[in-house]
Amino acid sequence: MLLAIDVGNSTTVVGAFDGETLRHRWVVSTQATRSSDETALLLSGLLDVVDLAFDRDIRGMVIGSVVPPVTEVLRATCEAYTSVRPVIIGPGVRTGIALRHDHPQDLGADRIANAVAVHAFYGGPAIVVDFGTAISFDAVDRAGDFVGGAIAPGVGTSADALVARAARLPTVETTAPPSPVARSTVTALQSGIVYGFAGLVDGLVSRISLELGAGVTTVATGGGAAPVLDACGTIDHHDPALTLKGLRLVWERNTS
Repeated sequence: MLLAIDVGNSTTVVGAFDGETLRHRWVVSTQATRSSDETALLLSGLLDVVDLAFDRDIRGMVIGSVVPPVTEVLRATCEAYTSVRPVIIGPGVRTGIALRHDHPQDLGADRIANAVAVHAFYGGPAIVVDFGTAISFDAVDRAGDFVGGAIAPGVGTSADALVARAARLPTVETTAPPSPVARSTVTALQSGIVYGFAGLVDGLVSRISLELGAGVTTVATGGGAAPVLDACGTIDHHDPALTLKGLRLVWERNTS
């Protein structure tokens, strides 16, 4: 079993692969203060639920992380509790794609994994829209090269900031209201969040598509995608496991 771990700023997604098949997927909060022992207990507990043992059934581990302290804790956990050496996305790791970026060392591991996966499973040119703490737009050309993209504030991040700065605005559920023309403060906020971010996504996808040329495929992923997707007009596919799939491919390219 291969354990793929995608560490984001807010949540960490853990996937267990049997060959090319994603058998299990869990989402936990990202906590930079967890020790390696606590991390081992967390991973062991997740695996135990599906009758797998962290120290026995894991034959490989691949880590994509945008939180450096968590990266090092995961490395230490893997080395202390398993017999495998983790593949960690970073400088020197073979991805199979060219990173046409001014500072490739600054690219988030999730964006690299997304680019690897989208070309492998959907072809190119393609755009990945990853809804997380931030919304990242990853552009891949026809040859499969990462050619750049954009980063915008995430849905939850923006909504939380608005409520924190406006004393009379309540926290609302991120769901589409009956109409974009709202008749209450709650539905007005919902309209602004859902349709506003749908407009942001469609606008950026349209502009990036002009750069990539004809035949662009757009794939959405990330934990914050669901509330906005139905209001978007430029998303072709929703693949919640895209980043994990990219991590698996990177692992294969560094171990085969």
